[in-house]
Amino acid sequence: MLSSLAMALFFIAFFCTSCNDEAFSDATSGDLAFSVDTLTFDTVFTTVGTTTRQLRVYNVSGRDLRLSSVALAGGRASRFRVNVDGDTALVARNVEILAGDSIFIFVQACINPNEQNSPFLVEDSILFGNGQRVVLSAWGRNAIYHRALQVNGVAHIDCAGWDHNRPHVIIGTVVVDSLNTLTLNEGDEIYMAAGALLAVDAGGSIEIRGSAARPVLITSIRHDGWYDTLPGQWNALWLSPGSVNNVIDHAVIENGTLGIVVDTNVNAHPTLEMSNCVVRQMSHTGIMGRGAYVKMRNVLIYQCGTATLWWRYGGRYEVAQSTLAGYWHYGGRSNPEVVLNNWYTSADGQTVLRPLLQADFVRCIIYGTYPQTEVLIDSNSAAEMNYRFSESHVKGVTSNDDPQFEAPLSGNFRLKAGSVAEGLGYQYDN
Repeated sequence: MLSSLAMALFFIAFFCTSCNDEAFSDATSGDLAFSVDTLTFDTVFTTVGTTTRQLRVYNVSGRDLRLSSVALAGGRASRFRVNVDGDTALVARNVEILAGDSIFIFVQACINPNEQNSPFLVEDSILFGNGQRVVLSAWGRNAIYHRALQVNGVAHIDCAGWDHNRPHVIIGTVVVDSLNTLTLNEGDEIYMAAGALLAVDAGGSIEIRGSAARPVLITSIRHDGWYDTLPGQWNALWLSPGSVNNVIDHAVIENGTLGIVVDTNVNAHPTLEMSNCVVRQMSHTGIMGRGAYVKMRNVLIYQCGTATLWWRYGGRYEVAQSTLAGYWHYGGRSNPEVVLNNWYTSADGQTVLRPLLQADFVRCIIYGTYPQTEVLIDSNSAAEMNYRFSESHVKGVTSNDDPQFEAPLSGNFRLKAGSVAEGLGYQYDN
């Protein structure tokens, strides 16, 4: 026989449970509102999952509600996965939402490969026990994957067998070998995973030949929501010491840490010739030269955390008809956007001189939000330091006047009518 205390506890628990059950009523059609009617994902590469997106479900009924179920219409075959307020089961049961309250549903998409070259649509729905639903939509793309062979390993590109019909995804470090040339044609796309590095070995080359209508794209693999313009999502395109005859024409390079690193030049020919290009949204530097020989014409660089151009350790540089815009959305800038340098400190603390033989800026615009001059001359007087600004609009050097870009915070660096910099810079149509 139960003791009096046990009986009392039993009835208290019973009545409290009953009262709690009665406090919630089954949801009916129209009791819920949603943050979106359709949850849309940007392009999802097959076999690579998306970032997580969220859906908010509101109880607008004025009553405490219980949903008998929340599930994907596609069941186990669905290419989406959901987490319903912490419940990751295939079907979430008896989901409770207090009056005036809400819950979060987190959604990911992962799409299986097929034979299509063009993007294809994948859809499903989240079904709620009261008959309401939210549509899930994602564009899937098949791709060619280049993966590091091991931890800290590299993958070597088959340049001769490069497929121009599909985008390429680089995961880890991928190398263009010596005596090989990777050729990219108009409309080609390379997507870089987190930390990815595309390197061109000594003796190797990269040749990018896009067009105004279909530039070659080198970008981050993630473009969901705010990732679309987020800097720092991959490492760099690295033209290593001894790489030769690198050409980049009509390309957009974005969302990385260092857009292009051009390393030591070992002959009289340019390490890199670059034209009609945009480099943007780099968490560190747009283009970094390290004792290199670079020729640039019609190049726009903007939205870089440290510098648009950083010519380090001397070298030779010719920059013509280009716009270098020092704007940064992620806090204040602590240094000028163009840095010229002719020395460095070695590992043993010694000063090493590297003469800057040439740094010409002709018909360029160098302007941004740094309160002082936008050019830093980091010079050691014991080595050559040759630089020239010809017919250029350079903040703090030739003029402090605002060149009047159309909408610099939105990436539109065309000049307004009557600009003091008319005829200068690269008038790229973003």
